[in-house]
Amino acid sequence: MDYATMNDDLRLGEQTSLVDKAETDLLDFFQDKQYKTGDVIPKEVELATQLGVSRTVVREALQRLRMRGMVDTKKKRGTVITNPDLLSLLEKTMYPGILDDETLRDIFELRMVLEIGMGDLLFERITQRDIDELYAIVANEPTNTEETLFNAEQEILFHGKLYEITGNRTLKRFQQMLLPAFEYVQKSGLLKKQVQHKKFVSHRGLVDVLQHGTAETFRNAMRNHFENHFQRLF
Repeated sequence: MDYATMNDDLRLGEQTSLVDKAETDLLDFFQDKQYKTGDVIPKEVELATQLGVSRTVVREALQRLRMRGMVDTKKKRGTVITNPDLLSLLEKTMYPGILDDETLRDIFELRMVLEIGMGDLLFERITQRDIDELYAIVANEPTNTEETLFNAEQEILFHGKLYEITGNRTLKRFQQMLLPAFEYVQKSGLLKKQVQHKKFVSHRGLVDVLQHGTAETFRNAMRNHFENHFQRLF
């Protein structure tokens, strides 16, 4: 590497470092000023003065925030604060086949933790009509569900309905992202431990708990429902 190239790399590194800091400082500034969605932020030159950096650095930092959906430029208004789509980037990068084993295991565990913990939301918002729909879903399941570790179609139907009942849109989108990774892990051979016993709460059993139980008994039942998966993890 020649001297000129090395200098160029150093300058690029310094510039990147400045932009990184400016990006963080901008977010701190917006928070300090209590900007909300739709508020117009100061012009680039004013922000540059505020942060003590060049206008070029501010422009690059704003471009990063724009790519993250945190600011946008509106005609005749300028740059405004926007409500970012928190899951958009995750959705675009959730390709199980290119994730490493540790990340896949984390995702596998995350889905189970989410569903064990959704009991309170379910019991707060579930209706008898929801319960009837769940019974209709499990009516089509085979009787020997303990012999099947994972059935993608039934998982989508049953667990998707649970997420829908919570009324939490972010949870619902999470489920749509996590389920393919869950299925991928099941088929990948990543979970090599053998299941010692196959007794667990079935989907039908979970619906019975929703009909007659409490949020606490549901959490216990869902934990037992995932018993085979936990055995394969630990």
